[in-house]
Amino acid sequence: MERLPKVAIPAIIAAIVLIIILAKSAVTVSSGQAGVLYKTFGGGVVTDEPALGEGFHIIAPWNNVFIYEVRQQEILDKMSVLSSNGLDIKLEASIWFQPAYESLGKLHQEKGEMYKERILLPAIRSAARSVVGRYTPEQLYSSKRDAIQQEIFEETQKFVKDQYIQLNEVLVRDVTLPSTIKDAIERKLRQEQESLEYEFRLVTASKEAEKVIIEAQGKADANRILSASLTDKILQDKGIEATVKLSESTNSKVVVIGSGNSGLPIILGNQ
Repeated sequence: MERLPKVAIPAIIAAIVLIIILAKSAVTVSSGQAGVLYKTFGGGVVTDEPALGEGFHIIAPWNNVFIYEVRQQEILDKMSVLSSNGLDIKLEASIWFQPAYESLGKLHQEKGEMYKERILLPAIRSAARSVVGRYTPEQLYSSKRDAIQQEIFEETQKFVKDQYIQLNEVLVRDVTLPSTIKDAIERKLRQEQESLEYEFRLVTASKEAEKVIIEAQGKADANRILSASLTDKILQDKGIEATVKLSESTNSKVVVIGSGNSGLPIILGNQ
């Protein structure tokens, strides 16, 4: 086996060193991510320059890049809070957030990669306890869910306002009450619903009765007006008209034997 030339060994070593340097210098930032540059000999975390965007970057081999997810993210948190009357409430909330891209360097320098655990989760829990403590279990279970959700968002927003975190939404997914309280609330709601239905039936029945009375009154008034207008002359004329029509019928046989007290013919039969 032939010996390598003396110049070949340093060349191989130089190539290996170059490969290592290039490997340390090349940084690829994936889609939806950004990089924070740390200069080992240049003042640490770079906060006065934009974060490294998506794509391929070359940096000094002695520097480092910390990769952050900058797309919207979600944290699902379950917590125990107290209502206004001291009852233990289980709350499940979903937090939509993302780091503030333009302040990513400051976020890394001041809060670090654990910023969700250090800042965001304590903020949402503190806000939830503060807001839920203003409401009764009945309000939490029924009508105030949307209002509570909005208030928790606003309270959390105050905590993270200057923490380089962009809070997009807080969603209250579930509110779990103690079983005894939940059953009592459901019974109360059923009773209220039954009471409303009963009141509706009473109102409907009252309107129906009023309608019948109005119709009867109208008929009575009509009959009274009609009776007042029927004079003896009108009745006699009507009787004559009826007698003439009956006599003209091909199927009737009329026998006239005289006149009654009203002066009209007396009809004994029409067959």
